[in-house]
Amino acid sequence: MDGKELKAYSHYKMRRTMKGEREDEDQNLMIILNFLEPYFKVYEYTKGGDAFVLYGIPRRDEEMIQTILHNLSISHGIQAELKHDLGEHRLVVRRDEDKEKSEKISLNIILAVATIFTTMMMGAIMFGVNPMRDPHLIYRGLPFTIAIMTVLGSHEMAHYIAAKRHGMRTSLPYFIPIPLPPIGTMGAVIKHRGPIPSRKALFDVGISGPLVGLIVSVLVVAIGLTLPPIEIQHVSGKAIELEIPPLFKLIAESIGYTEETLHPVAFAGWVGMLITALNLLPAGQLDGGHVLRAMLGKRANYISALTPISLITLGFGVNYILNQNGTIWFFWGLFISLFAAAGHPPPLNDTQPINTPRKLLGITTFILATLCITLTPFKI
Repeated sequence: MDGKELKAYSHYKMRRTMKGEREDEDQNLMIILNFLEPYFKVYEYTKGGDAFVLYGIPRRDEEMIQTILHNLSISHGIQAELKHDLGEHRLVVRRDEDKEKSEKISLNIILAVATIFTTMMMGAIMFGVNPMRDPHLIYRGLPFTIAIMTVLGSHEMAHYIAAKRHGMRTSLPYFIPIPLPPIGTMGAVIKHRGPIPSRKALFDVGISGPLVGLIVSVLVVAIGLTLPPIEIQHVSGKAIELEIPPLFKLIAESIGYTEETLHPVAFAGWVGMLITALNLLPAGQLDGGHVLRAMLGKRANYISALTPISLITLGFGVNYILNQNGTIWFFWGLFISLFAAAGHPPPLNDTQPINTPRKLLGITTFILATLCITLTPFKI
């Protein structure tokens, strides 16, 4: 089936639009496929279920065709995928059911409310409140809740906005409540659906969360250091001892802070710095893995595979050479080893590198991340 026959079929479908909405949708799909004619020569097609399958020969580089398909998906509400198996190329095109459905945010709201409650409870404990004995005083943890939710929310919303700017399908943040010390949450995540269009998009989405989250963390630290310090309590009644990272020390020195204890708001900023540093580890699909993959291409897979080994080795060194607690590095090394070794899925356009300003921004962000971490972040 050549381009003329495909166009004739589209006109034929146009004359039958009164037969129902489904035929109208099929007509629109076939019209869209006409635009692919310069890129993909069709010699046969089949229609099965809700999908068209077009068999043909690529007229352009397959990477370019994948980019064209991604752009069509964004602008026309379809899902299109180029496949190659058994020596034959085929395009699978169907309506984008997910795009037609309005995004349900009820679960996002429920999780956010639950996280507000768990972080407020942990914040109240920091202020010396016993939630079991005095549940009516939990509200005293509200300053910590506002600070930590702002830090976490800004990180994920930056990812969300960057993804939307590149036409990627992504969800609103899902906060993860956990009623355990010290902060009452495991952070927040957003869910991406569909391919990543380019290394530029991969970089922008990966770098935006840590960068914005770090800026907000610095502001929260600065605000927290202007508040009266208190001895932050653990649920057991013991104090939490923090090891202060270099960037935090720099902020404290710049505003003349000399106290040995912190306000819980400053602690929320400290948590934001720690989260930024851990997220920027160059492994798998952590933010650092995204950024490094965009900067180095396929070569980043080698670093991603070595990162868990390096972290576990660091944990041994901290534990048995420095005689300090290196549990956090064991945990993170084992955690990211579950997916880091598999590498990173390539973007559709994997040949065009990112520009020099983005590379410099990536290097700068990795350096800032090292200033947000210590060998033993905290102990009780």
